[in-house]
Amino acid sequence: MTGVFASLIGDGLAATIDPRERTAPRRAPAVTAPVTPKAPEPGALLTVTDLSVELDSGVRLVDSVSLRVAPGEIVGLVGESGSGKSLTAMAVARLLPDELTIRAACLDLDGLDLTSTDSDPARLATALGIVYQDPSASFNPALRIGTQLTEVLRVHGKTTRREAMARATEALRRVHVRQPETVLGQYPHQLSGGMRQRAMIAAAVLPDPRLIIADEATTALDVTVQAEVLDLLREINDRGTGMLFISHDIGVVGTLCHRVVVMYSGRVVEELTAAELRAGRARHPYTRALLAASPTLDGSAPGGRLATIPGRPPAPADRPIGCAFAPRCPLAVPRCAAEPPPRIGGVACHVVEAAQEVPTR
Repeated sequence: MTGVFASLIGDGLAATIDPRERTAPRRAPAVTAPVTPKAPEPGALLTVTDLSVELDSGVRLVDSVSLRVAPGEIVGLVGESGSGKSLTAMAVARLLPDELTIRAACLDLDGLDLTSTDSDPARLATALGIVYQDPSASFNPALRIGTQLTEVLRVHGKTTRREAMARATEALRRVHVRQPETVLGQYPHQLSGGMRQRAMIAAAVLPDPRLIIADEATTALDVTVQAEVLDLLREINDRGTGMLFISHDIGVVGTLCHRVVVMYSGRVVEELTAAELRAGRARHPYTRALLAASPTLDGSAPGGRLATIPGRPPAPADRPIGCAFAPRCPLAVPRCAAEPPPRIGGVACHVVEAAQEVPTR
């Protein structure tokens, strides 16, 4: 009871002190479709076309991102911190702050038009599951695990509490949690970090979603638990669930995913298969730099040292007109700074495009 009252008092003080809570009532992020919207890609579970996320000032945090996820496919979103990976995923989930505006030619999840203000929230809640990076911050410390796992089923699925708890027990068994009945009656602080992440995955798969967004789901875990969580995600995918896996670890993305989308400064710079990534056949200079900066077990890095990428990504408000990676790219030419590179053959790079145009003998 002390913990519950302390949480309530803390929430009340935060709501009173936070100036953002004294403004206009919260609204759902505005979603604006262009004059010429596009149809979903045939056979795709998730279609994202020309997605942009903007501040009220007009600054674009995510700039014209397009990707797709097929049923039963794992697509990885990889890039440095601040590249727009999580913003892209949260735009799909409609979980962005209300000061952001979403613009998209197509934002479709299994036939559900996410650009429409009339989209069914219950359908979205059951068709999409999310695994967050830090389960310690995602679970409510004042509520038992069972109450939080069954919320979607009870609220949106109109499931009885008894049936919801039975399904939550089975979901915990699916993610290899021992004594699931005991875990359902515990509070988040009573579980280890690995157990909390397993409970988070169980919550995501409980409504049998068509798509799961795993947002840095293994970043906060040690190597052993990370491997176990990756195995769980593979098992879930083997049952036909599509997945959008977000990570800054290009090595993990290459081992888990079927296709990889590389983002930099809010834009997609390359899309390639995981097999091409593992074989080192990336073409964009940024993707190649990420691969060179990844440690290898055989210590094959030149001189025994990992490569580094000089400089830092630009702030969204300072994004250059041309290629945002040009100031850090060793292959940049004057055209890179003057013109935004078109995405041709899965790669957005003037240098790669010019190399393709050179005739070979």
